[in-house]
Amino acid sequence: MELGRDSDTGGQVKYVVELARALALMPEVYRVDLFTRQICSPEVDSSYGERSEMLTLGNNDGYVQRGENSGAYIVRIPFGPKDEYICKELLWPHIQEFVDSALSHVLIMSKILGEEIGGGQPVWPYVIHGHYADAGDAASLLSGALNVPMVFTGHSLGRNKLEQLLKQGRQSIDEINATYKIMRRIEAEELSLDASELIITSTRQEIEEQWGLYDGFDVKLDRVLRARAKRNVSSHGRYMPGMVVIPPGMEFNVVEHENFDTDGDIDVNGDASAPPDPPIWAEIMRFFTNPRKPMILALARPDPKKNMTTLVKAFGESRPLRELANLTLIMGNRDDIDGMSSGNAAVLTTILKLIDKYDLYGQVAYPKHHKQSDVPEIYRLAAKTKGVFINPALVEPFGLTLIEAAAHGLPIVATKNGGPVDIHRVLDNGLLVDPHDQNAVAEALLRLVADKQLWLKCRQNGLKNIHLFSWPEHCKTYLSRIALCRIRHPQWQDIDNIDESVDLDSQGDSLRDIQDIKLNFSLDGEQGEEGGSLDIAPDVEEGVAISEYTSCNTPVACEEIHRSTVIHRELGDPSEKGDQNDNSNRFPVLRRRNRLFVIAVDYDNSEDKGTGLLGIVKGIIEASRLDPMSGNIGFILSTALTIFETLSLLASGNMNLGDFDAFICSSGSEIYYTGSSNADDIITSGNPTCTIDVDYVSHIDYRWGGEGLRKTMVRWAESVIKKGEKAECVVLEDKQRCNEHCLSFQVKDPTVVPTVDKLRKHLRMQGLRCHVGYCHKGSKLHVIPLLASRSQALRY
Repeated sequence: MELGRDSDTGGQVKYVVELARALALMPEVYRVDLFTRQICSPEVDSSYGERSEMLTLGNNDGYVQRGENSGAYIVRIPFGPKDEYICKELLWPHIQEFVDSALSHVLIMSKILGEEIGGGQPVWPYVIHGHYADAGDAASLLSGALNVPMVFTGHSLGRNKLEQLLKQGRQSIDEINATYKIMRRIEAEELSLDASELIITSTRQEIEEQWGLYDGFDVKLDRVLRARAKRNVSSHGRYMPGMVVIPPGMEFNVVEHENFDTDGDIDVNGDASAPPDPPIWAEIMRFFTNPRKPMILALARPDPKKNMTTLVKAFGESRPLRELANLTLIMGNRDDIDGMSSGNAAVLTTILKLIDKYDLYGQVAYPKHHKQSDVPEIYRLAAKTKGVFINPALVEPFGLTLIEAAAHGLPIVATKNGGPVDIHRVLDNGLLVDPHDQNAVAEALLRLVADKQLWLKCRQNGLKNIHLFSWPEHCKTYLSRIALCRIRHPQWQDIDNIDESVDLDSQGDSLRDIQDIKLNFSLDGEQGEEGGSLDIAPDVEEGVAISEYTSCNTPVACEEIHRSTVIHRELGDPSEKGDQNDNSNRFPVLRRRNRLFVIAVDYDNSEDKGTGLLGIVKGIIEASRLDPMSGNIGFILSTALTIFETLSLLASGNMNLGDFDAFICSSGSEIYYTGSSNADDIITSGNPTCTIDVDYVSHIDYRWGGEGLRKTMVRWAESVIKKGEKAECVVLEDKQRCNEHCLSFQVKDPTVVPTVDKLRKHLRMQGLRCHVGYCHKGSKLHVIPLLASRSQALRY
């Protein structure tokens, strides 16, 4: 892992990899898949191009691999520009591609594990866990396609970042959005709230002050809904995801402590045969005129939000502090400042100018390179000099470096904004400060450096309680919470559609030819900001058996777009699973097709038979029959029309129903499979041979608001009034076009109704989880379940 390479390779990457390893060591977990992006580029390590990599589980002598495919794996999914490393903000248009490829892997792996531990029955992910916004987007789609519970960890939230950037006053909201694609990120986080059964946070502050900024979460409404649930009182279709605080863990096998006597002095009677000092010590010490002074250590990227410039100013303007201590700044890795991103380069340049301004030469170290394996040694060096660790970030979601520093016996000074408050409450091993107040920063550092007794007390407190932040403790709490999620698995009962030629003997083959297996959707509906087309609901980014998805652009030997962990629970006696229905006869024709042609058309322009829906469908079918190379093609019609409207339209053109294998109707809320009867006969007889997929109906029922949602929508519709001489309602319920999972409304004047974004916000703020979209040139409004859409129906 190239940690510190850029803003996409920070602590989140380390967090997710260590979590995957730790989960794989738990006896309840059989396998963990960590999904990320495959990159074959000379810019990054060659391992980023490997499709699959088993994570070593460290010095765990008690661990025994339980099967050929058990353990923790990094699974690299090819999507986006394969030969180029790009920042996560540019990956949003490629999320759909990731989802299709990841879905293929999960399907194949479910069969492999079924043969290995499932008695021949597929073994599905126990939970799909998305890390960061883009992985949350992808995980919500995978969760919806597979009907598997979703868990989400935000790490850093878009609304909070937007708020902080606006406070700085350096950029307008349009400039911020252009740089960070912040509105797309926020929508991904909103969708993650919609789809997740559990949101994992590091601190209570994250729940109340950060998630509280979102339309889809309200602390007060959450309490009300939970109180109603305890009393078995209906919530009228309203839902809130569970929020739980589980602090991150750390690996203690790399921690070594310096020996101090009771007064806090280094034990001079230590082992004389101790190994030589690590090379990184000399690399740091060469900067200092007096290397024996206590070291103030900061370890963060040169990112404006990390607030390193305030730290340098505080140090430079405090003569007592400069006399007592040295300052070490570990700011990632760099070859040339000109090769860094503009933001990071600007911060580093400012720091170098401040060093010159205050003449801090000989007192500040800022090495260009360090390896990940050097980090524990850097902490150990700071502790050896009786130094202090500081995290001066403007806002710190958690502060994993504070945990690492405490584990090495370093007292801390940290921002009072965010996670450090909770860490300090548990460890009581330092001081909290206002990161905007450089005098307060300098005073806190000076207190800890100058007061030997206070320094020793903080060191001892941290070491005494640090075990509470171990990965085993984290995993125990994590597994106990996800065990409370309602177990959901795919509603279909077989996976015969998977190519039987797949070799089940090796999990390494699960990604073979994945580019050929995946579906590439061009979706209908809203157009995404970044040029990617979105369905009725905007499909989201970053990352499943447990599947951990991480942001796809993070060189975890992969880019950080999807960090996801997949947990396959070990199974008991397969016979306990009960009988499973064989539904393979439901779509026998569909299975025999060499290719499928999906016609996704929304509006029927009946005035022009050549360019209307009927003309388009006829033209495509006729053209395919003229191509001698077309082979055995099947057709699927995907539309916002109801099934009755669809069949009536086909009957009006004397089309044979047998030309189609399936219909996706009512904006993806229903799927029908066909026989070979004539559409006109079906309409007149009232006895169609189209068979609705009842499993899909059950599949999409998750969090569907039902009658409570319908009443809310009717009240909203009545409030949409066209002003004028005579006020009139613009939106009317269209009961004839409604079905069990689609609420349909007529729109008399599309220019008067609010946008999809505003309507979606209105519903989210009431705890209603669904997709909304205008269709038929804005003349109709459809409200469908969270797991339904035309693209998700096709994936199903």
